[in-house]
Amino acid sequence: METIKLTTKGQKVTEDVIVQRILELKEKRKAIILAHNYQIPIIQDIADFVGDSLGLSQKASSTDAKIIVFCGVHFMAETASILCPDKKVLIPDMNAGCSLASTINVEQLREWKRKHPNAVVVSYINTTADVKAESDYCCTSSNAVKVINSIPEDKEILFVPDMFLGAYVATKTNRKIHLWPGECHVHAGIRPDDIVSVLEKYEDTEFLIHPECGCVTSCMYYLAEKDLPEDRAHILSTEGMIRRAKSSNLRKFIVATEIGILHRLKKENPDKEFYPLKPDAICQYMKMINLEKLLYSLENLVYEVKVPEPLASRARLPIERMLQIV
Repeated sequence: METIKLTTKGQKVTEDVIVQRILELKEKRKAIILAHNYQIPIIQDIADFVGDSLGLSQKASSTDAKIIVFCGVHFMAETASILCPDKKVLIPDMNAGCSLASTINVEQLREWKRKHPNAVVVSYINTTADVKAESDYCCTSSNAVKVINSIPEDKEILFVPDMFLGAYVATKTNRKIHLWPGECHVHAGIRPDDIVSVLEKYEDTEFLIHPECGCVTSCMYYLAEKDLPEDRAHILSTEGMIRRAKSSNLRKFIVATEIGILHRLKKENPDKEFYPLKPDAICQYMKMINLEKLLYSLENLVYEVKVPEPLASRARLPIERMLQIV
């Protein structure tokens, strides 16, 4: 028997019953459930689509569902609302924020733009709708290099808000980029010493490293100096990690990102082994949504995330530019 749980209506039910009720309501509401790679395992398992920020944006823009239930964080639901103004976008917990998105607000970006009036602004997808509206392009870790390369070389570039991803992109593109000093509290905690200590312990193992990590600049240095084997270390988005794990001939992987992705990696590669570089690399915001909250959201059609016009139209342009560069 599954662990007994308590719904918002006070009924004691098993996990299986909650899952079945969610599936019934999803069908009744003509809804689609989207989940980020960092969500808790049961939410990933019940979702119609699991992916990174780019994949989720693409799925949101292409779905014919009337209701999108976004199991992620708030800026992701905002992005879905911007791309799908005719659909109802719900997030099961309105408090699911993002420490990286909160490192810059629209007034700070406007002030920065005033100091660089001719610059092109590239905003990482981990930003609020009003910051996106002040940007020329959005990007994700999957296509940030391609976005920067699409901008004429004589253009000055402001990159917000992740300084580690921005530094990585600047190195990969050989472009001078002004970086906003923002960081994800989880990825910033993954430091160079963590990589060095692991290197000394493991052989015949691949290292999958997210470009938001605080160690990414050092990892690129190690790659250049050959201290980190080039064929065994890969700086990748979460979706890039999924693809690499499938295609690699090796069977063991050290993963440097939020540990939620381990569930999908193990699920899709049952014959391989995956270990977190830091077992405590956990985003509390990504873990806020659970089955009970998802059920409540579908039962009551809450909590809606709606980006109003004309803000949505302004924010849509840089997102659409991003979606064209994949």
